[in-house]
Amino acid sequence: MAEVNLTPKEQPVAKLDSKKAFEMLTTQEKLYAHYLSQASWHGSLICLHQTSPESWPLFQLFQKHFSSLEDLSFSDREKDEDLNNFLQFAAAFYGNLGNYLSFGDSKFVPRVSKEKFRAILEKNPKENVKREVLELFDKWADSIYSLDKKVLSLGLGDGISTYYSPNVEKSDVDFVRGFMQEKKISPYNTRLWKHTTGETFYEIKTASAGAKPSEEYHYQSKRIVVTYGDHSEHLAKTVSNLKQALGYVANENQKQMIQKYIDHFTGGDINDHKDSQRAWIKDIQPSVETNIGFIESYRDPEGERGEFEGLVSMVNKEVSKKFGVLVAGAEKFITRLPWPKEFEKDKFLKPDFTSLEVLTFASSGVPAGINIPNYDDIRQAEGFKNVSLGNVLSARGKDQTVEFVEPEDKDLFQKLEAEAFEVQVGIHELLGHGTGKLFHENEKGEKEFPSELKNPLTGGPITSWYKPGQTWDSKFQSWASTVEECRAESVGIYLCTEADLLHVFGHEDAKEGEIHDITYINWLLMARAGLRALEVYNPSASKWGQAHMQARFSILNVMLEAGQDFVRINKSKDNVTVTVDRSKILTVGKPAVGKFLQTLQVYKSTGDFDAMVAFYSKYCTPSAEFVALRDIVLSRKKPRSVFVQAHTKVDGTEVTLVDFEGSVSGLIQSFVTRFA
Repeated sequence: MAEVNLTPKEQPVAKLDSKKAFEMLTTQEKLYAHYLSQASWHGSLICLHQTSPESWPLFQLFQKHFSSLEDLSFSDREKDEDLNNFLQFAAAFYGNLGNYLSFGDSKFVPRVSKEKFRAILEKNPKENVKREVLELFDKWADSIYSLDKKVLSLGLGDGISTYYSPNVEKSDVDFVRGFMQEKKISPYNTRLWKHTTGETFYEIKTASAGAKPSEEYHYQSKRIVVTYGDHSEHLAKTVSNLKQALGYVANENQKQMIQKYIDHFTGGDINDHKDSQRAWIKDIQPSVETNIGFIESYRDPEGERGEFEGLVSMVNKEVSKKFGVLVAGAEKFITRLPWPKEFEKDKFLKPDFTSLEVLTFASSGVPAGINIPNYDDIRQAEGFKNVSLGNVLSARGKDQTVEFVEPEDKDLFQKLEAEAFEVQVGIHELLGHGTGKLFHENEKGEKEFPSELKNPLTGGPITSWYKPGQTWDSKFQSWASTVEECRAESVGIYLCTEADLLHVFGHEDAKEGEIHDITYINWLLMARAGLRALEVYNPSASKWGQAHMQARFSILNVMLEAGQDFVRINKSKDNVTVTVDRSKILTVGKPAVGKFLQTLQVYKSTGDFDAMVAFYSKYCTPSAEFVALRDIVLSRKKPRSVFVQAHTKVDGTEVTLVDFEGSVSGLIQSFVTRFA
């Protein structure tokens, strides 16, 4: 059994501390946060169904087993290797909401053997529970432990995906996509099934708490049925808690937002969710910030269907002030981006940009920052919001043993890594995801951009654009997420060279024309991340397991292509490091990234799929030399931390925050308590 697929011997667990921020809320705000949190967690169980067939029964197994134990401290685990390995697997499973890594999309299996796993379950003190968990285990054990090539990673054809029935192929997805675009049906909250018993037909399964009549269509001589009620068991509880939250809203925008959430999760109409986002972007700096829905499409192999996530958090008004300054200066900074003004939005819609203390982030993973909504029409014409998740950033901690950098860089790297990352996240979200224009054709066949506009890459006319019904995700499919993350990451390092932008983040000693320590470490962070990205590359399938890391590897290649020894990869027998020549960031690195960034933006604006894929593939495809380095990178890989989050409970009108320690046992206790 490959070590790379085994659960870590010690799964790192970080505590997401929200107590101080939560206690500062009023009783009304606490009740609002509580019910939103409950709505989010119940909805998050959908992630299990979006990951693998065995994830939901495995969750049920763990919940039944752990809930029946009186002592969840597991004080004897250090003396019992099998029990410890069993618990490490449970913690990794809970932390990723499934048995595939949320960051990497690769499967992990228990380090304890199948027989010893079962023996641990056999010790359950309650006979009825023991019978139930053993029945679940015996049914799903082979799937839990399977490392067949087909299930090693998430994918379509070359992996496993429960967004689709097992017999769905890419040609099926492409066919149904054409139908959905014609009928203006969003894929965000759907799954696709292909039925072959009798007449072959496609089923678009729509997530909704309520059941309503299916809709039958015939498209190019094929039958397509749209059904409702997918994930209804979980969404019914989400809706119930949202209705409770409705009684504690602070303003009309929140009332409209929550009501539209209820409508969306009840009936499955994506337009209701879009309306919820319209109300959300108008709710400026609320004490309790939230966003719930089928949001990010990273884990769909085709990059269109959203994973459920629910965010509930408290705004840190003091830290948010600097983000307000960043927003205020955004129009100035946007003019410094390396594409013509015609490729930028006609008007920058200044968003709310806040620093949040996360109470709940209920999904398979927890990001450091967010820029949403992802609906192109709303982002382009109405606006968006940016959030930086402050307690997530602080919980990351400092890397005590810095790999892949030279000894002379380690002290400065450790000292400034967190601060540089904060700058990168801020620029990435606001000036990366928040910029750029898409060229559309409207329903009348009219181009919504000047006909005389020239393509800055060719000097010729614009020859491609988005047709009615097409979006960034639907047009670029599986490439959309990684290209967009690459664009935003490139903006981050490109603009972090600007002294007045660093001043916004408190680095007042930054001087124009000089490379500040924060800038240097940010570029080194990116180059190092590009090297570390090899952890999530599968050479046998020529496939990346994570959009952000694919993006960072591409940027590393841009830096290397710039030449002049600006960036170097240094290999020894059992180690590899990356160096960045600080003196050449402005003269060599920035121009190279600027040229790369302009190309990405032009292809994105014009919807030029073929040109984008050909261009981006050149940078994101590892050479034989990089593939050879992968074993060294893997040998130094450290398991990624998962987060233990607090729980809230209500007694009358009193809301209590229940905290758990940042440990394997604390993480298990949190899930037992949360879903008791």
